[in-house]
Amino acid sequence: MKCKSVACIWSGSPPVHQVTAVAALHDPPTLYTGGSDGSIIWWNLNSSLAKPEIRPVAMLCGHAAPIADLGICFPLEQHENGTFTSSSDELLHPNPVKCGALISASSDGVLCVWSRANGHCRRRRKLPPWTGSPFMIRTLPNNKRYVCITCTFVNKEHPSAVSDEGHESLADTEVQNPNPLKCTVVIVDSFTLAVVQTVFHGNVCIGPLKSTAVVITSEDMESQSVMIIDVFGKVLCLPILKDSDLKGQNVPVVSNDSSNLEVMDWADESKERESLMAFAKWGYVLALVHRTYCTFRQAHNGIVIGKISFTVDQLCFQDKLYVTGGIFLKDDTSISSNDFVEEFVVWNNTGAAVIYRISFLNGIFKYDLLSVIPAVLHPSDMRLCFSFIPLSKYVFRVESNCFHVKMHKFWRPYVTIWPSPVKRDNYQDSPLKYEMLAEGDFYDDLALDFSLSKTDGLYHNVIDEGSIMSYEMTTPENSAASPNERDSIYSSYVTHQQGGELVSSSMVISENYPAPYAIVYGFFSGDIEIVRFRMFFSALESLTQYPSQEADPNEQKNHLSGHSGAVLCLASHQMVRRSGACSSNHVLLSGSMDCTVRVWDLESGDLIAVLHQHVAPVRQIILPPTQIEYPWRDCFLTVGDDLSVCLVSLQTLRVERLFPGHVYFPAKVLWDGLKGYIACLCPNHSEKPDVHDILYIWDVKTGARERVLRGAAAHSMFDHFLKSINEISLSSNLMNGNTSVSSLVSPVIEPTIFSQSHPKAHGKGITPQASTASKAEQNAPETSKIMNGASAKSGRFQSRIFEKHPVKSSSPFPGVSTLCFDLSPLMSLCSMNEFFEDGSHLVEKKHVKISGSRSPQDDPQHRNVKSRSAGASIVTPEHHEWVRTLEGCLLRFSLSLLHLWDVDKDLDYLLITEMHLKRPDSFNMSSGILGDRGSMTLTFPGSISTLELWRSSSDYTALRSLTMVSLAQHLISLNHSCSSASGALAAFYTRKFAEKISDIRPPSLQLLVSFWQSELEHVKMAARSLFHCAASRAIPRPLCCSKATQFVSLDACPDKASEKEHGNTTAVSPISEVNMQSHEDFTEEESEITLWLESYELQGWISCVGGTTQDAMTSQIIVAAALAVWYPSLVKPRLARVVVHPLVKLVMAINEKYSAAAAEVLAEGIGSTWKACFGSEIPRLISDIFFQVECVSSSSANASSPNYAAPHKIRETLVGILLPSLAMAEIPGFLHVIESQIWSTASDSPVHVVSLMTLIRVVRGSPRNLAPYLDKTGLQVVVFIMQTMDPSNSTMRRSCLQSSMMVLKEVVRVFPMVALNDTSTRLAVGDAMGDIKNANIRVYDMQSMSKIKVLDASGPPGLPGLLGGDSGSAMTTGISALSFSPDGEGLVAFSEHGLMIRWWSLGSVWWETLSRNLVPVQYSKLILVPPWEGFSPNTTRSSIMASVLRENGNPNSPGGNKALAEMDKLKLLVQNLDLSYRLEWVSERTVKLSQHSNELGTFQL
Repeated sequence: MKCKSVACIWSGSPPVHQVTAVAALHDPPTLYTGGSDGSIIWWNLNSSLAKPEIRPVAMLCGHAAPIADLGICFPLEQHENGTFTSSSDELLHPNPVKCGALISASSDGVLCVWSRANGHCRRRRKLPPWTGSPFMIRTLPNNKRYVCITCTFVNKEHPSAVSDEGHESLADTEVQNPNPLKCTVVIVDSFTLAVVQTVFHGNVCIGPLKSTAVVITSEDMESQSVMIIDVFGKVLCLPILKDSDLKGQNVPVVSNDSSNLEVMDWADESKERESLMAFAKWGYVLALVHRTYCTFRQAHNGIVIGKISFTVDQLCFQDKLYVTGGIFLKDDTSISSNDFVEEFVVWNNTGAAVIYRISFLNGIFKYDLLSVIPAVLHPSDMRLCFSFIPLSKYVFRVESNCFHVKMHKFWRPYVTIWPSPVKRDNYQDSPLKYEMLAEGDFYDDLALDFSLSKTDGLYHNVIDEGSIMSYEMTTPENSAASPNERDSIYSSYVTHQQGGELVSSSMVISENYPAPYAIVYGFFSGDIEIVRFRMFFSALESLTQYPSQEADPNEQKNHLSGHSGAVLCLASHQMVRRSGACSSNHVLLSGSMDCTVRVWDLESGDLIAVLHQHVAPVRQIILPPTQIEYPWRDCFLTVGDDLSVCLVSLQTLRVERLFPGHVYFPAKVLWDGLKGYIACLCPNHSEKPDVHDILYIWDVKTGARERVLRGAAAHSMFDHFLKSINEISLSSNLMNGNTSVSSLVSPVIEPTIFSQSHPKAHGKGITPQASTASKAEQNAPETSKIMNGASAKSGRFQSRIFEKHPVKSSSPFPGVSTLCFDLSPLMSLCSMNEFFEDGSHLVEKKHVKISGSRSPQDDPQHRNVKSRSAGASIVTPEHHEWVRTLEGCLLRFSLSLLHLWDVDKDLDYLLITEMHLKRPDSFNMSSGILGDRGSMTLTFPGSISTLELWRSSSDYTALRSLTMVSLAQHLISLNHSCSSASGALAAFYTRKFAEKISDIRPPSLQLLVSFWQSELEHVKMAARSLFHCAASRAIPRPLCCSKATQFVSLDACPDKASEKEHGNTTAVSPISEVNMQSHEDFTEEESEITLWLESYELQGWISCVGGTTQDAMTSQIIVAAALAVWYPSLVKPRLARVVVHPLVKLVMAINEKYSAAAAEVLAEGIGSTWKACFGSEIPRLISDIFFQVECVSSSSANASSPNYAAPHKIRETLVGILLPSLAMAEIPGFLHVIESQIWSTASDSPVHVVSLMTLIRVVRGSPRNLAPYLDKTGLQVVVFIMQTMDPSNSTMRRSCLQSSMMVLKEVVRVFPMVALNDTSTRLAVGDAMGDIKNANIRVYDMQSMSKIKVLDASGPPGLPGLLGGDSGSAMTTGISALSFSPDGEGLVAFSEHGLMIRWWSLGSVWWETLSRNLVPVQYSKLILVPPWEGFSPNTTRSSIMASVLRENGNPNSPGGNKALAEMDKLKLLVQNLDLSYRLEWVSERTVKLSQHSNELGTFQL
């Protein structure tokens, strides 16, 4: 499991966003807009205020290509009983609307499902290459878990992104598209994003696609068809298999052409045929929107049922005003007949819209004009795009406006809210003129540190006179304001803030450093800005050889000028070897629209060289991979719009290789350093459907083109290259190093286990370091000026410490930089430092240079020397100091950027003054959460957006809280002076934050449980603390009992509930309410719990931590078990019985992640919760554990196994925690099992040692319960111990002797009725309790491990019966203390029952002559002990209870209860057994009796 927290840094200028698709989720009301750059904006609607409010919350980053379409899906698991289980654990039978999610598709075939409940991408996959480019997404009406995706092989712009300026006739369009269209229609499961059915794949005899719809036939409600319509009105219907057949079929079910399919022509029959502008569906009604009119048809036969002309309403006027779209305002989920009454909205190219009420009743079509939404005024040369979508009780108009800044055009979104139409008595009246209710400006609403002053009412300037619009009303002279005015003000804002610069590219320099170094921005003006993080690492200045600098934010910025065009790409490279042409250690590379590549000195900002290898703009810079030989390590690749790729050497500053001849632009380029190949994937952007994507493979050394692949083979080979590089890459950046290439550009591939790939690479004789080098290279400097970082002599040491990159960076979009803080490497730097002290480990470690320099030890001829003296020559006290200081700086840097400032002012002050954190005021900070396979959800700057993520996602709450609490606790171990601040910070994220902001979501219990077995102690403890603090308000509803439902929903005092439960874990039995419930209640309750346990596949949190379905399943079980143990009064009474068996199976599975945690929970509640569920199965469970221990021990016997640590850890948990708990819960069963193990397992089996170690824990944990079995016939603890030391079994004696003696001495120490003489040759064991008439003391010889004598300790004649009334056998305490005389020839015993001391004086001759005589020997002397002050013997304390329990003392007690009474009496004796008596020898014949170390008297024998 990986706990990663994301901090996002936004540039001063907001990113551009050209809207290409929109979608709306109704509950909670959420709007999504997709952009041409692949970004998706999440907008929240707040309708609880007097006026509705729409705000952008976050940017969803999962696509690197234009968004083709957005849709709403329901990734649920539908059961036979009709219930749904959602990914959120709130309800067992949730409203299906609340389980909705967003599904997005980009033109490159990448699909993402975004969970609104969790706020992140729960699934990210890519469609197979043969499907083509996604065009449109439609949800299946009958089962909204599945979506229909229509794909084409013509990369046309999305209709919503097409400019509305100008048009062409249908005849011209038909001439321009003579070839048939090739398309694919597939059904995708939104839960897995797998293709489950191919509806169509081939050529269709229709024109360019306009839209698709999934319709239900009126004859069969279960039959569905995909309706494809082109811009000419031609329609093709394709049948879909029924839901019961959606079992994963992914092959075409129809022929590869549409010759056998009927194509319907729904084009208008008039002379002036108009192209189709929009297509909408509502139930069985289809709306075909043209420029000047709209026709309504029946879906099953295409018959026209009505028509609306827009010229009457003046939505169109000549060629300047025309309708561009239309939609129905309600969903069609409840349509049951062909008759309908519905609202329909259409809009034109100026944004003006008209809402109609249309009806079709009894075969009569009718429409009425309800309301008008005024137009947006704009200049004639301005490009705008509009979309309308209903949400809640409003209608949203989404504008995409183009503005100009410094001769560059950019797009911005703008959302306005309008009321939905209201019912009126007379629709013949003039239509209502609507006023805008609210607005949402993407740029104005971003909480940047710089405020934009604007004039009141600037964004409310729309047409407000007259209800019928005319062309004259839309002229600029009649307009008070327009989007152009807004754009001019925004342009002046950008000019004021960024010097007229908008970000065109950006990157974070961090990969080759132990800590992030800087953010680099490239602007459209051609300038470059470097913003360093030096202010956060000022503590490292004293450890470097460079002069310290002030931490002034203004001094951390460098501006570079030189490019005459926009900076399109950036890269940072550390030189391996200096040269005359390039003497810098660290260079910055920039490619621009001016066709040049500039090389800069990163430290000084000086220009080194200007390269002119391209004749078109330079789009990409690719750095060399780490696994590459010299001299290619100081080279880089450039990709230009001239369709060529160049390899440039920084040693010579010349082009060494040229790879020309690409037919299309090489959008994706990979450099395989091990194989020496370059793969260039060139997507087809032409209009020809028969042309495929092309992959070129080049040989780096020769410059020759090795192979050319097309179509699906090209994508398959490219993915193969990607997987190969991914396996051997130690970095998460597949683009090799610090570049501005988006992390989303890389294809979506299956995850690879990196740990298994490195040996494979080394097996070929290739190491990550260069295998050959020149002699001059050996004299290269050890390190360069890394981030304030380290002294020159610590370069190689850093390269080993920071291979895991504690802080990883990426730049998904220009101006958006992310820092991903990986908790495990952040908290293990010092432990890694200790690991490197051993030179042998240094040799085995993979060496990846961080500083980019090369030392003499890198050369192969020095490797043998290095392996002998690495520990002494590399690790020094300076290294330890440097690592410790750097770790402290990294922790403070992480906390500074991840902390939620301005929520608790007192805490902020404490963090700044005591912990020395620095507020990141000079950065526009926000938060984020990782999703599946590199996707991210990034909130916009400002506390409002960040708190929305806290309120929406329990996964985010858990990850961020776990990170902050773990880092705060770990910082205490590094610096005790900040303990109070660290404690306050941990307390804030544990419980105080929830007290201040009551509506934040409690953390996900399943996610926290996944870190219970973390290797880092602070992470483990933080996860458990957060679990207990949040459990009372985060119990899943299916597990919550009815009486506690109201309590669980209260978030005000979660700490009180937690404390109450911890104080009463055994007060409430898990089956206390069983007798009050009926059998039907039991069945329903158990089915609800089982259903929740089986819903693990729907958990979305696993994508945040890189988990699997197995992780989700095991976490569900542990959460349910932990709640049953620690919070029994808040969960259902049957929970323990339902979860106990899955919990045991999880323990027995020996899962390296969760079996230990499951064992701990099982051990924690074995006495209070699980024992009642197990019944008589505990001995069998103990036997199974012994078997598992033996299997684990045998599998981990080979310490060289890579998985040795995991079984060893599980064994420690089983032996140290679970087995003692089970043994103490069922001592007789445990003793039976361990005695049987003597004869059923091998003599050298580790089970015997484990039995002895468990016995020690039972002796210490439950000595009174073990006392009756010390030497009892059938269950003899002492006899078992002696059997393990039997001299006749030398194998077992050799393996168990040390452990057996340890157990025996512990028994002697704990139990005073067991004594060992000073020479350890004799052992005496007295009956702790039993029949007073048959009490004995048995003496054993420690040489032969056999019984040699029995001493009679029965009650003497005339002993008063304190219990009285029972002439039969009396169960009472026996021997209270034993002790051998100093010479070993005598034995003294004390009995609390009767207050007497017995003395057996036996000479050595007597021991030898009677060693085989087992006749009981009478005592030599009897001494009565007078009662001492405060004496209260057990018999007196129990006399009243004993009189109640015995048969003759209770006339109401039936004779059949005698055995039960004896058992209760035995329990009472065990409970009152006093183990504090001791006999100590004062002299040769004088003994002292004590109790609890208090002397009771001295007696002469």
